This record gives sequence, C-alpha cells and structure tokens, in this order.
Amino acid sequence: MSGVSADRFAPVAVIDRNGVDESIHFGAVVCLDSDGRVAHSIGDPAVHIYPRSSTKPIQALAMVRAGLDLPPEQLALVCASHNGEQVHLDTARAILAGAGLDESALLNTASWPLHEQSQQAAIRNGTAKSSLQMNCSGKHSGMLATCVINGWSLDDYLHPDHPLQRAVTDTVPDVAGEEAASIGVDGCGAPAHVISLIGLARAVRAMATGAAGESGLRIHRAMSQHSYMVGGEKRDVTAICTNIPGLMAKDGAEAVYVAALPDGRAVALKMSDGSGRGTATVLVAALARLGVDTSNVPDSVTEVAYGHGRPVGRIRAVGFD
Repeated sequence: MSGVSADRFAPVAVIDRNGVDESIHFGAVVCLDSDGRVAHSIGDPAVHIYPRSSTKPIQALAMVRAGLDLPPEQLALVCASHNGEQVHLDTARAILAGAGLDESALLNTASWPLHEQSQQAAIRNGTAKSSLQMNCSGKHSGMLATCVINGWSLDDYLHPDHPLQRAVTDTVPDVAGEEAASIGVDGCGAPAHVISLIGLARAVRAMATGAAGESGLRIHRAMSQHSYMVGGEKRDVTAICTNIPGLMAKDGAEAVYVAALPDGRAVALKMSDGSGRGTATVLVAALARLGVDTSNVPDSVTEVAYGHGRPVGRIRAVGFD
C-alpha cells in the first residue's frame, strides 16, 4: 500500500512571527464523541498511517491479555516513550528483574536518553548509548517479561511471527475495528502496524471506556494516573494528561498523537510533514472541540517562535471553529 498522500491532509496549525503568519502545518484529525461517532474531522480520518509509538497502548494490551501483571507505574512505562530519566531507567530494570532478567536481554536500538540533562550526564560519565536508555525500553522490558511468563523464546521476540508479536497483531482488529493494513519495522526494532487514523482513535477509546475489558482499563488507569512515566519532565504528553483528569494520551514519532477519556471522547491526529511541531497544540484544540475542559493545560504546551531569544509568535490550531 502507498500510505499517506497530500490530498488526505488540510491545514491544522499556523505559526506567526511578529504578527505575520510564517508557516502552515497540514494534518489529519478525527474527534470521536462519547458515542464513538465522528464529531469533527479535518483531512481524511480514514488515512492509513504508521502510528509509531502511539500504538504502544495496543501492544501493552496484548501483553496484559497474555498474562503480564505489573504495578500501574510499571505498566505505564510499558506504554511509554519515556525521557530516560533515572526513574524511568530504574522502573525498566524493575520490570526486567521481576522476570529474572537484566538489561542485557533488551534487543531494542541503543540510544541516549531523550531528556537533555540525563543525556548530558550520561555523556559526561562516559556512559555509552544503550538499549535501556532508549525511550522504548519500557515496552521492550514488558515484552520480555511477557515472553518469560508464557515460556516464549527471548532472542527473537521482535520477529513478526513470534507468538508475542502475533498476539499484538491479533489485538489490533479487536480494538481498532480493522486489520493492520501492513507491518513494517519501528525505530526500536519492533513490528510497526499500519492502521487508519480513526482506527487508532477507536483502539485507545476502547481501553479508556472499558470496551476492551479489564485489561484495557488497567492500561487506561496506569497511563492517566502515572503520566510522568509515559513521558517525563517538560514533555507535553505528561503536562496534558496531568491537567486533564482521566485522560490517557500517547505521542508517536512522525507527529502522531492519540488521546481518550473514560466517557468515550477520543482524538487522533497526524501531521503530514512528520516534524512534530504543533501536535500538542492541535491535540488540545481537538479536545476542546469535544467540550473537554483544557483550561488547566499549561501555556508551555503551546510552542512559540523566537526572535533573538525572545518569544515573538506562537503556533495556533486552525479548523476547529
């Protein structure tokens, strides 16, 4: 399949500089109401995308259904693209230790932390890039723990035909309402499923509402109540979820975002250029369009344009009036 195309997107965000609009971001957005119907959309809600890390809740759902039983803060890390702060590394180690493993079992791509201060500390200390520090190590720790529980092999757990990955693939249609259109390879090495934007919204909505069963509710509670584990310091996913009670949200590479509330309202979005700029602003606007109270979301979530080190403009969402 061909994936995204220009005709599937429309303007969703504009950034100005000193009162003059400078750049326009195109994207696709779908907003589901409490009954699961499309309340608002921009672009094509049926566009097929790689949700990238926004599928982590779906992957975690497959793990929990396969027997993974973790405390909420550890389960939140399984769903995370974490900063790599010390609390995230310690929690990943705890997941592995609970399965009788250590970080040497991780097969995800080695990296330094996303968190600038943690990355600088690692470099100063002479710490090399590692799988543990990489933002997907929580997910991979959960995958390994699930394999141990089920007696599945560990050295090939990233292969699409491994029982773990087949379980994930089988979970996609159960919650998204559609089969994965294709399966590629994510940046961390795990299989990356292609689904529609509206399918992504429906999948996370199913977990938040309980339609995906108690396993889905456990993931919703973990992500909404332990949002620092999902992101970390200065991460908009943490700031947004912390200030909207009951919200579960997950950002993904190439400018994807998905969020849902227990009452059934849900949002999924994809920026066409994949840059990530403006995604948080558009997410908050989409939630507000659904009537969600976003008044406590801090201004720091909205990105600004700088001139000589000072704010001279900001991103604003468009198409939500």
